[in-house]
Amino acid sequence: MKTRCTMFIMRCPTPRSKAKAEKTGAGGHGNKVNGGACLYTCSLRPTGIYGEQHQLMRDFYQIGVRTGGWIIRGVPQDTDMVVSMQATWLGCICLAARSLRERPQRLGGEVYFCYDDSPYKSYEDFNMQFFLSGFNFRQVRVPLLVLWVVACLNDLLRWVLKPVCSYTPLLNRYTLAVASTSFTVGSDKAQRPLPVPPPL
Repeated sequence: MKTRCTMFIMRCPTPRSKAKAEKTGAGGHGNKVNGGACLYTCSLRPTGIYGEQHQLMRDFYQIGVRTGGWIIRGVPQDTDMVVSMQATWLGCICLAARSLRERPQRLGGEVYFCYDDSPYKSYEDFNMQFFLSGFNFRQVRVPLLVLWVVACLNDLLRWVLKPVCSYTPLLNRYTLAVASTSFTVGSDKAQRPLPVPPPL
């Protein structure tokens, strides 16, 4: 089991850039700005977001329409993740902004995960709640070994084609690892400095 004290070796650019952005954002806390005022910052990390007019949900729907109502699934059935609603994320931003103004010493310079009490569910299962019920889509599961082979081939193609074009496949070893790894988030870190029990 990994904890927030666990050191992760990040080889892919996406988690490295997210970690750098969090460090930069939280690292600005306490700096003086023009006029002599003090900058108060913290970093908020969503675990996964769904909201109204969400482009990813539209894309999944369009794929289902193009395949004649079939949704191709690849994530192992027992994979659980946290999916937060957009309102939770927006609430976290408002609560953090207010708390930074009121108590900058307690909240500032830290990183907080944003989540609510939504049940743990894989992203695919979460999406299928909408598609199977409302659109009469059907699902077919692709074996993980097949997905891994395709992901490796996509990585190889990306490397080979890099000098001549920008080939950026959605399925690669990194996205497959993220999609097929169970994770949950639980912390009371934000409840200590914030005035009300937040969905952080």
